[in-house]
Amino acid sequence: MKSAKFITFEGIDGAGKSTHIGYVAGLLQQRGLTVVSTREPGGTALGEALRELVLHQKMHLETEAMLMFASRREHLAQVIEPALARGEWVVSDRFTDATFAYQGGGRKLSRDKLDVLEQWVHPHLQPDLTLLFDVPLEVARARLDATRDLDKFEQEKATFFADTRAEYLRRAAQFPDRFRIIDSTQTIADIQQTLAQIVATL
Repeated sequence: MKSAKFITFEGIDGAGKSTHIGYVAGLLQQRGLTVVSTREPGGTALGEALRELVLHQKMHLETEAMLMFASRREHLAQVIEPALARGEWVVSDRFTDATFAYQGGGRKLSRDKLDVLEQWVHPHLQPDLTLLFDVPLEVARARLDATRDLDKFEQEKATFFADTRAEYLRRAAQFPDRFRIIDSTQTIADIQQTLAQIVATL
C-alpha cells in the first residue's frame, strides 16, 4: 500500500455509511498505516461551528453552498492537506460529492456554480477512493433514528432524497475510477467483506 491516500464516504441520510467508517479505518491501521478520521461539514473548530449553522439554520441556497465550501477550505488547510503531506491516510465522512448531491441534486443549485467553487477550493485534490453507500429511499428513511431531533436535511421530503441519490449516482458514473458503489441493503458482514476486498486493492 502506498502512503497518503484520501478516502471519502458518501450516501444519503440513512444509507448506513457511518456504520462502516470505523471499520475501514481499523483495516488500514491493522496494515500499519496512520489514519486520520474526520467529517464534513466540520473537521475543525470553525468547521464544526459552520456545521451547526448549515444543519439547523434556514438560509439562502447559495449561502448554504458557500458555507459548505468555506468549511471545506478550512478542513483542507488544517486537517486533510497536512495529513496527506505527512504520508498519512485520511478517511472522511463526506466531501465535495455531498455538496453536488445535496445542494446541487436535492436543492437544484446550478452545477456550474458548484464547479466554480470546487475549482477554487481544491483544484488539484480529489479523493483517491469514494465509497458510495447506495440504498432505496424507503430503507434509508426507515433507518433514521426517530428518537432524536432530525436536522433540516433529514426532515426533507422523499423527492429531495430521490434527487440527491440520483446526483450521487450521476457523479459515480462521471468518475468511475474513484467511485465504488456499495449495496447498503446487504448485511453488515457482507458489506464489510466487500470493503475489505476494496481496501486490499489500494
